[in-house]
Amino acid sequence: MNKPLIRIVDDDAELAESFALLLETMGWTVKHYADGPSFLREDTLEGPGCVVLDVRMPGMTGLEVQAELERRGSKLPILFLSAHGNIAMAVHAVRHGAADFLEKPVEPLDFVQKVSQVVTMSLQSAVTEAAGERLRDRFAGLTPRERNVIRAVLQGKQNKEVAIALGLEVSTVKMHRANAFAKLGVHSQSELMRLAFEAGVTAEDELLA
Repeated sequence: MNKPLIRIVDDDAELAESFALLLETMGWTVKHYADGPSFLREDTLEGPGCVVLDVRMPGMTGLEVQAELERRGSKLPILFLSAHGNIAMAVHAVRHGAADFLEKPVEPLDFVQKVSQVVTMSLQSAVTEAAGERLRDRFAGLTPRERNVIRAVLQGKQNKEVAIALGLEVSTVKMHRANAFAKLGVHSQSELMRLAFEAGVTAEDELLA
């Protein structure tokens, strides 16, 4: 997994450099962007970390940057900074997924603590997502016929029902089911259900099409 990256998006260069130095002293990797457009243009938005985002900036406001990140499907947690914030603005930011809304000036230790909290949250999310992808890869490794059988099993159908639906002999269904279970590492329908839940796979999932 990539090392967490903290993106500071703030047109106040002096403040950003101060925060960056503080975070780097604590062992974090930091990148500073002077405005929203350059951040959105240059950053990959990949890997764990967070975005420390100022509200009032030239070009795009922090809320506009947040809206664009949301549109792009970014999962990076956002810490908003503002010297001109209000309750309505903070509520809007949090409702749209911001981790927190901090008012400038921010106490350095409070800032570091908040960053640490959201980066930890990002890392945990990345680990969970990676685990889910590995489980989904198991389903992706099934043959088309095995996927058909597993989809039917997830729908609660018995072997005889699956055989009728797919136009197969019951013995053939049992063979495909056994092969699929072996590939997935499960031994029963209940274990399959649990694995599918952990992988985020349903009977309607495109993986089983």
